[in-house]
Amino acid sequence: MTDLEARSHRLDAFPAAAVRFSRALDRNRERIAEEEGLSASELRALFYIGEHISVTPKQLAEHMHVTTAAITFISRRLVEGDLLHRVDHPDDRRSIFLELTPRAHAVMERIHADFNTMVSSATAHLDPSQVEEFTGYLSSVAAAIAEHTALIARARTSEDF
Repeated sequence: MTDLEARSHRLDAFPAAAVRFSRALDRNRERIAEEEGLSASELRALFYIGEHISVTPKQLAEHMHVTTAAITFISRRLVEGDLLHRVDHPDDRRSIFLELTPRAHAVMERIHADFNTMVSSATAHLDPSQVEEFTGYLSSVAAAIAEHTALIARARTSEDF
């Protein structure tokens, strides 16, 4: 192996911690999806719909960065699993809304309760003011990363024209 092939590309300090945190959340999401018998995409769809109450397939496709055909497949599986139902759009007879079923609400409540317990346990060594401070920092960093990502996406889109 050459020196170039043996180089490590590990991050240090805060970026490394951020990656470990993100990976831990990813593994938890994968565990949840597996336990619920869902794909990662189906779970993402449920989380988004649960947060927004009622969404069109187009809105869900834009959020997930997939085609509406992919959303048709995902939503069909979730409808068959009694986790989603389709509701007629009141203003557009060609469109529908996707909403959680009572079963899906129970699943989401259980997932959120488990997550809250996990996070509470993980932060039990911190006092309330530290948790509040960490919450502010985490929110700030997340917002800055989201803004940076959006700026890059807009720049790339403008380059395409």
